[in-house]
Amino acid sequence: MRNVKQLNFSIVINAPVQTVWQRMLSDVGYRNWTSAFCEGSYFKGSWQQGETMRFLSPSGDGMVATIAEHQPLEFISIKHLGFIVAGVDDFTSDKVTSWAPAFENYRFTETETGARLDIEQEIAPEYEQYMLDTWPKALERLKLLCEQG
Repeated sequence: MRNVKQLNFSIVINAPVQTVWQRMLSDVGYRNWTSAFCEGSYFKGSWQQGETMRFLSPSGDGMVATIAEHQPLEFISIKHLGFIVAGVDDFTSDKVTSWAPAFENYRFTETETGARLDIEQEIAPEYEQYMLDTWPKALERLKLLCEQG
């Protein structure tokens, strides 16, 4: 039985949706804004629907996921499937099956002044406080990245 909590975050960015989308999902942009979660974090893979993504720390540990849905400039859904530990994908341990799969969804909406980004994230309860503390910092980094031109 999955034990997850859903968290919701939102930010208005004074930049076009296309800028927010591109800077959020590009290699350089991703490394910038996600450093709030883990300095040196990066991804391997493709944001295209059905593709595998690996979200990694400098040590190579992290999470493995697939892109469940990809609607350019509107919506992206990440389906987290397991952990990566010492280079090995873990889909079956109790630590993973207690929460997987878990979705992380990004919705991009055009506003009068730019873009609104809404995030829905399912997480294991033990990560709730960390995410509540860290997401706002990550979103402020993304806002700065997008608004600096």
